[in-house]
Amino acid sequence: MFGRWVEPLWKKKLAAPYVHLVFGARQTGKSTLLRQLLPEATVWLDFSRPAERAEYLRNPDRLIQRCRALPKLRRPATVVVDEAQNVPAIFDAVQHLYDSDKRRWRFVLCGSSARKLRVTGVNLLPGRSFLHHLYPLLLAERPPAGVGRMRVKSPLPMPARKAVDGRSFAAADLLERLTFGELPGVAIATHAHRADLLRSYTLVYLEEEVRREAPVKNWAAFARFLQLAAAESGRMINYAGISREAGVSLPTVKTYYQLLEDMFLGFRVTAVSGSPRKSLLSTERFFFFDVGVRNAAAELPLEAAAVRANPGPLFEQWVGIELWKRLQYMGGGKLHYLRTKAGAEVDFIMARGGRLIPIEVKWTEHPTPGDARHLLTFLDEHPKRARHGYVICRCSAPLALTDRVTALPWSHL
Repeated sequence: MFGRWVEPLWKKKLAAPYVHLVFGARQTGKSTLLRQLLPEATVWLDFSRPAERAEYLRNPDRLIQRCRALPKLRRPATVVVDEAQNVPAIFDAVQHLYDSDKRRWRFVLCGSSARKLRVTGVNLLPGRSFLHHLYPLLLAERPPAGVGRMRVKSPLPMPARKAVDGRSFAAADLLERLTFGELPGVAIATHAHRADLLRSYTLVYLEEEVRREAPVKNWAAFARFLQLAAAESGRMINYAGISREAGVSLPTVKTYYQLLEDMFLGFRVTAVSGSPRKSLLSTERFFFFDVGVRNAAAELPLEAAAVRANPGPLFEQWVGIELWKRLQYMGGGKLHYLRTKAGAEVDFIMARGGRLIPIEVKWTEHPTPGDARHLLTFLDEHPKRARHGYVICRCSAPLALTDRVTALPWSHL
């Protein structure tokens, strides 16, 4: 069993007498982690299995009958429902049981999509539930290759963590990460199998899940959209361009993007507000949740040579995803960017606790003070909220580019 960063936190929170909702994209390790944390589970339902899903779709009350038949013990019986969104009525059954006896059962509902729950207005048990998310691997969960096992304290926000049981994932260099991403199953697979696993993820899983989750009438058009959206990942969303290239209407393109978000396959980064500059662009940027899945969905060659051909944009995406995952685990904060019509930009701005941290990403081993110019302008414009900026690059050690901007190696991120 490999240790995950959130394991100690979840171990403590899952003991609380509430209903626990666990969300995240497929293959992020939700079920594996829950089986590690809840080995004593009395009931474990898996609605990704067609027969089990069909049984409870026909009769959601079966969960009530099954739970009431369990013997009363000193400790609550743990009931886990995997892929719970496939039987939306199960949430009402869980509420009925929880409200009837809050100490007899402990429920953990796990899902890889929120679309059906959002569209159908499913009861998400307000006032009764804790919400948890699991994402692909953090840099801290999969150490960088070639820098030893020493622990480097990042100056950027990191979720708190205590001792974690289990071994670390194998170290990986930057090109490996930019090619294959950070999904746990891909990280532990042999190098020869990683490309096939990622292609299978996009061709089989995505098609299966999308067909199940949404009434996509024109699958060929959605497949074209998916390839285009993946190729454009990290850029400002060009709804009109993708609509034209995919051959679908503008509202349909917006619906498709929302579907990717509902399935936890992507996220938006909004433009920063409150800047004195009037020429700011405000269009949102969209990122796939993992660069490996992004590469496969864009139908790019899954090999290091393809990354080397144009590494900068992919490196920027990888850094942005890492920052976004950290903020999500910390339970607060937003990720923004800044870009002007004249071309001035700050790649990412972490907003947390009233503070702003501007970050530039450069594919260079030798950063210079010139790489800090946009960061310095931003710091001058926000003197009360932003005190220091960072250039994330491939330098071998931290460098003070100015008294207010530090260049950080990606391995120190």
